[in-house]
Amino acid sequence: MLTRRTLLGSTSMAAAMMVMPKIGLSDTASGAGAFEMRAIPSTGEKIPAIGMGTSGSFEVSPGSPEYDALKDVLKVFFDGGGTVIDTAPTYSNAEDVLGALLAEQNLRSKCWLATKLSGVSGREQGLEQFNQSLKRLKTDKVELLQVHNLRDTETQLALANELKKEGKVRYVGLTHYVESAHDELADLVAKLKPDFLQINYSVTTRGAEKRVLPEARDKGVAVMINRAFNDGKLFAQVKDKQLPAWAAEAGVTSWAQAFLKFVISNPAVTVVIPATGKPNRQADNLLAGKGATLSEDQRKSLVEIVG
Repeated sequence: MLTRRTLLGSTSMAAAMMVMPKIGLSDTASGAGAFEMRAIPSTGEKIPAIGMGTSGSFEVSPGSPEYDALKDVLKVFFDGGGTVIDTAPTYSNAEDVLGALLAEQNLRSKCWLATKLSGVSGREQGLEQFNQSLKRLKTDKVELLQVHNLRDTETQLALANELKKEGKVRYVGLTHYVESAHDELADLVAKLKPDFLQINYSVTTRGAEKRVLPEARDKGVAVMINRAFNDGKLFAQVKDKQLPAWAAEAGVTSWAQAFLKFVISNPAVTVVIPATGKPNRQADNLLAGKGATLSEDQRKSLVEIVG
């Protein structure tokens, strides 16, 4: 996202240089220094509200400059209090890269790891793909296994639940990334009651507010948000605009923080997973998990500004 590079400015660069101090995951104290934690409804386990995705950003060649930069991305992420990382076997070699980096730096124990059953049909294909994911991620279990894009949903979710009973998966979920799938996803959430759902949601793509998010909250389903920057389009829409007048009051120092705070200000949202391969952007993203979330008036103002 070239437009974001200029928008971040010196504030987030300084944040990256400092490498944010680690925030204890059990810290639930109020105030600007606390990291926002959200409970998973099915168990009460708390996870940080700001996580990380791997689509695109982790699809790099081992040994490349981009690969080396990801080492610092992960350091900033975990030192800053992050734990949740989402990936998928269909994100090219992202699972391989993530697995190698976690192993190289002995970080698996710090990582709340989510992957997917993606593009497969039938139980045997799903099981084979999951076993391959474990090998690629260099682990024997994952925290969350999701049925990606509602493909062969009931068969794959049944498999995920089997793996949950075996202790290879802690939670199961359903995903999609486009608004045209929201109604079907809402229906399946009501019917199947997974632990998690993952869906797209941003300042300019708010369709999830109609049915998906209310259904999840009503059924006690945790929500993971993808495409919070609308694939980078949000930065282009504010490239000539100043941060809103209330930004300092809300602890917002960049547009990325404003966009992420908008997402986690919805009470149905558990965690948002912006992807980045840049350490300074990772530091900036994590700052959105500190301090207060946005008020309803601030959310409305942001919608109007971005337009």
